[in-house]
Amino acid sequence: MAQLAQQLIAPIAQISDQRQKSEAYKGALHQILESGQLDACKEFVNHMLTDEVPLVISRQLLLLFAQGIAKLPDATHVAVATAALDRLQPRLVSFEDSVVLLREHLAEVLERQEQWSKAAQVLSGIDLESGSRAVEPSYKLSKNIKIAMLYLEDDDSVNAEMYIKKAAALISGCKDEGLELQYKTCYARILDAKRRFLEAALRYYELSSVRPSPGSAVQLDESDLVTALRSAMLCTILAPAGPQRSRMLAALYKDERSARLGDLFPFLQKVYLERILDRAEVEAFAKQLKPHQVAQVGGSSGGTVLDRAVVQHNLAAASRLYDNIGTDQLGGLLGVSAEAAEAIAADMVAEGRMAGSIDQVDQLIYFGPKVEVGALMRWDDSIRAACAKVGELVDAVTALGLTGGAAAAAR
Repeated sequence: MAQLAQQLIAPIAQISDQRQKSEAYKGALHQILESGQLDACKEFVNHMLTDEVPLVISRQLLLLFAQGIAKLPDATHVAVATAALDRLQPRLVSFEDSVVLLREHLAEVLERQEQWSKAAQVLSGIDLESGSRAVEPSYKLSKNIKIAMLYLEDDDSVNAEMYIKKAAALISGCKDEGLELQYKTCYARILDAKRRFLEAALRYYELSSVRPSPGSAVQLDESDLVTALRSAMLCTILAPAGPQRSRMLAALYKDERSARLGDLFPFLQKVYLERILDRAEVEAFAKQLKPHQVAQVGGSSGGTVLDRAVVQHNLAAASRLYDNIGTDQLGGLLGVSAEAAEAIAADMVAEGRMAGSIDQVDQLIYFGPKVEVGALMRWDDSIRAACAKVGELVDAVTALGLTGGAAAAAR
């Protein structure tokens, strides 16, 4: 109770010697922390902020207080730290070191309790651009990365991206391989969460091939590299069909490590070889995906992210099998309506991800390079010129008096 703190603190006010006063406060703080009483801790902080306590003593004691509450049970720690921050934040300039320590320890507790966003918010309250204390670039970088990773645990890619962009401005001067690896991992996960799958796949694949430099303190577990490779494969399969995706598929297919992922490699192989995927295979693959990778999407095809990727893949595969196909037949092949099949094909052709053209009158889709009108006209001109030459030859033969069989042969 607050009464305990008052009983311990009241006699100290009578001490005039600053050193003795400081030691007496330390003893009182120790007993208060040992009691683990929330009200007593609050009362101690309140007293430290009064005019009765010189600033030089209150700064020292509140720093010890911030260190000491880390030993309290998690529930008590959260309550005490939250109350202390409410009182200290308005006087941040005077007690910045204590506030930073309180926030760091509180974030650790919240992280253990899997309150990811709350932990991120607590850490984001640290003033990394403070002018009253020197802040190392590596410290700023580590905190921005940590905040981004905490937000990602709650699938909050918007806030995560905001902090990873702050980290991006600092990463060029980083010489810590561990921080660089955390940054790259976090950035890849953000791209994945924002469904920028091709970019995420490139980042994941790069991470799967990371090897620390000799003498580095960074220790990589083989399972982490396998996880990165698996993520690269998943994101590549989910990426929009097109030349860049094909190149990424080729790199993964030819990587000997991919074949060891027996539950995923057969599906990747079929995608790489541009074979049409059936529903059973797609459903089995879907079980390996994360929630954001099977989320609903808008657009012409609708459905989920996976549905869109499969439809586009099957359309690209069909373009290898057919010279042309009716929109009705294509819709049946893709499992969508004729209108949706035409719209998907139009998008892919317009974006340069598939060569072809659409005849909306006859409801046909032609695959392959489109013949230019100019080329057709040149072809017509060539035929016309050849016919003219033949006509000239016939006239010349007639003028020479060669008729009958010779003229007929010329004709």
